[in-house]
Amino acid sequence: MSGPPPTFPTPGVLGSLPHFRRDPVGLLMSGFESCGDVVRFRLLNRSLYLVAHPRDARRVLLDQASTYDKGTRGFRVLRVFLRNGLLTSEGPQWLRQRRIIQPAFHRERIAGFADTMAAAAGHLVDSWLGASSDTVNVSADMMRLTLRIVGETLLSTDVSQEADRVGQALHTMLRGANEAIGRVVPVPAWWPTPAHRRQRAAMRTLDDVMLDIISTRRAASETSGAMGARKDHDLLSMLMAARDEETGEGMSDAQLRDEAMTIFLAGHETTAVALGWTWHLLGAHPVVRQRLEQVVDDALGGRPPTMSDLPRLGYVEQVVKESMRLYPPAWVVSRRPKIDDVVGGFRIPAGAIVLTSPYVTHRHPDFWPDPTQFDPGRFDPANADDRPAFAYFPFGGGPRQCIGNTFAMMELVLVVATIAQRCRLDATAAEEIGQDPAITLRPAAPITMRVRRRAVVPV
Repeated sequence: MSGPPPTFPTPGVLGSLPHFRRDPVGLLMSGFESCGDVVRFRLLNRSLYLVAHPRDARRVLLDQASTYDKGTRGFRVLRVFLRNGLLTSEGPQWLRQRRIIQPAFHRERIAGFADTMAAAAGHLVDSWLGASSDTVNVSADMMRLTLRIVGETLLSTDVSQEADRVGQALHTMLRGANEAIGRVVPVPAWWPTPAHRRQRAAMRTLDDVMLDIISTRRAASETSGAMGARKDHDLLSMLMAARDEETGEGMSDAQLRDEAMTIFLAGHETTAVALGWTWHLLGAHPVVRQRLEQVVDDALGGRPPTMSDLPRLGYVEQVVKESMRLYPPAWVVSRRPKIDDVVGGFRIPAGAIVLTSPYVTHRHPDFWPDPTQFDPGRFDPANADDRPAFAYFPFGGGPRQCIGNTFAMMELVLVVATIAQRCRLDATAAEEIGQDPAITLRPAAPITMRVRRRAVVPV
């Protein structure tokens, strides 16, 4: 019979809880480095189990996915403001909603979004180059950019005027969710603490924005009898047109809000975080940046990128993938086994919290030589090796893999190519930017960089 995995040694009644609250990423890495591929952490009266080997991540997320659920504290906290959207729902409702939403992210459908993505990035560059200061807050600007893109492509709505308000509300919600997950004693969401009041205000802001979009679209549809050529293929129109196969009923505004908010916020936040880290890494590695600029110039010849250029922008994709290897926005994925399981040769009890961490697995030295080094060549097709699929999973894996992964990769490559074609971003400080591992892996401080114009190669 399999025994329990090794426990990360921590003295005291609280166990690893103080370390977890202070530096969860560092705790997971320390546990992996000292105890191996499966390790137990004691947090007061709770246990966390980290599985770091790709084989074990695959078991939890894919091979035995039906025997694991999302009943962890993290997902219960997320349900407070995402309610019952695709990320947090389970069972038949999740499967029904996934089937409805999946067609919106087919490659043929999202191909039409490429020009919108490149144009939005181009407008951002225009604002940078026309500003009186050459120093920009890359973190904030990537948030505004991805908010604009997800609004125009998935909701056919210009939300750029709401960028700051939505961004602040989202930050409040994510920070509050992270604090709630790390509390020793859970505090009910209805309890009138100052933090909960701030979260409720933030939720009202997000609800107002999303419900206004939904009501405006419903009114336009009723007036015109049609959504309009521009809007009849976006996500929101598909959700509004969806009908339950058994009852024939459509979604209520509350249901629409849950699904649209999940896609709206998840697509906006994670892509912006990935872009911020990418610019940070390029600023610190001028040789890589120089090669990327050369590839972009050769592929585009001075014109904006399009969907058809993606095969010629392979090195840009390599850079983005390597950035997400080192700094995966979704840095940890939690699951709960419904029955006892054996993972990596160790017994995991039913009801435990099991963590798979792209951040940790992406640094596994058995699969990533010199794992802390930034080397886009790892993803060169010519250097393809036999790494297992779950050695790299920035979008999760299995049936719950991120539904927008193809959309996100296309957006990342086109945005990086558009910006790198016209300007160069240099770091304004030499010190390393720390990590803020909330729900997503944000930088601990804003990434500020200096913008310099590049000469655009003529067509």
